[in-house]
Parts: sequence; structure tokens; C-alpha cells
Amino acid sequence: MSDVTIVVATRDRAAELRRSLSRHTAPVIVVDNASADGTAEVAEEAGARVVRLPRNEGAAARNTGVRLARTRYVAFADDDSWWAPGSLEHAAAVMDAHPRTALVAARVLVGERERLEPVSELMARSPLGHPGDLPGRAILGFLACSAVVRRDAFLAVGGFSETLHFGGEEELLALDLAAAGWGLAYLPEIIVHHHPSPHRPDPGARRRRETRNRLLTAWLRRPIPVFVRTALTALTSRDGRGGLADAARAWPRVADARRPVPPEVERARSALETY
Repeated sequence: MSDVTIVVATRDRAAELRRSLSRHTAPVIVVDNASADGTAEVAEEAGARVVRLPRNEGAAARNTGVRLARTRYVAFADDDSWWAPGSLEHAAAVMDAHPRTALVAARVLVGERERLEPVSELMARSPLGHPGDLPGRAILGFLACSAVVRRDAFLAVGGFSETLHFGGEEELLALDLAAAGWGLAYLPEIIVHHHPSPHRPDPGARRRRETRNRLLTAWLRRPIPVFVRTALTALTSRDGRGGLADAARAWPRVADARRPVPPEVERARSALETY
């Protein structure tokens, strides 16, 4: 597997890594977000290359792993997910054959019953069609654990945002890749297995974080009316109002960083909201 490296960003998930790392078939770089439970040691024992960060950098920890990788492509995995055998070889071959493709997203099967992840179902029905120069349906969103990226394209647009941390961080990266002229595609024949950890964030806290990041992304890349509409929607729920307050606290970091996407990318993003 010379063309793909797997990058896992994790924190305090030693038990999950014991299960998942043995299932990977490509070299793995584990970027540890300042764990306190022996996560880094477990990853080292499993043969992964481990980077120990002094603080929790959230999703941006993946950027460190991508920079260290020396392969053309990088696949992301969560500490509780793994790629099905043959999937990464296929992804690399497809991306070799479609040079405008910066990211392919896999079909995600959840748990022992292999339930289809709802986001995968949405991508399969993407209204953006199947452009001739992409290997599958065009998309403008993805789940990080299901993505294989072209390393150079990922780094050129800055990777995952440090400000967003975790929770819906994928949208900003998708918009930045599309704005740079790259294509993103969904390939259902590529498969990821995801067995969610029982140690997951409180659902309310996650909704609050996702609202925060949706607002910040709208400010950074979308038209002002979209940002206003997103903010008004947030006011309709308790978690939404919490996310709005959190976004306000992050405002100094993004106030001057607004860079709206080109009109054609905004049209494609808007199409996703109406189907």
C-alpha cells in the first residue's frame, strides 16, 4: 500500500484503538491530542507511527499527520473505524485516473449490523450529478472517517480549521477544495466500517458544537444572507442558542478571515439545501 497513508487523530481512546488499529492494511500515523489514558502507548504497541501533541488540537491534528505522510494520498480514520480490505487500493487507482479529484468519500457501514450511515445515503443521492471528470457523484460534504484526500491539494488549501476544532469541520474543507477548482466524489464501492465508541460526547453538547461551526463556516465562506438565516435558525432551540453564543466567543478569530466561495460553488452548495 505504497500510495496511501492512514491518519488517525484521537484523544483518550486507548480501548478503541486496540480494536481498530489491527484492522488497518496501510501504514498508520496516529496523532494523539494530549491523551491521559495511555492512548499513545497503545498506538505504538500496535506498530503505528505516533505523534504526541502537547494540547488538544481537535480535527486540525489530522493536518500534522498529513504533513508527515509521504504518500500521494491520505485516508482518514477515526479511532473506532477502519477501511475495508481493497478499498484504499481502489481509491488510489481511481484518483490516479481522475486528476481533478481531491477527495473521495466512501460508503460507511455502522456497527455489527452494517447499517448504512445516513450521510452516505445523502451523498448517494447528491443532486450535483456525475461530472465526466469525476469518478462518482459530486459532493460538497463528507464524513472525515470516510475520506481519502490528495495530499498536495489538502495541504494547499490549509487542511482542517484550527478554529472549528471538532464537529462539522468537514464542510469548510469541502468548500475550500471546491473553491480551488478541485472535485469531490462519492464512491459507494469503497467501504468504511464504523463501530461507534460507547464513550461519546453528550448529544446536546455535540449539537451545540455543530451549530457553532455551521455558523462560523457560513460567515467564512457563504453569502451574508445565508449567515443571517443560519443564525436565525440557531435561535429556535436551546442547543442552537448555545452554539450561537459559542460562535460569538470565537468571533475575534474569524472576523477578518471571510473569503466567500465563487458563485458556482455557492450555487452547488445551495442546491444541497433544497433536495
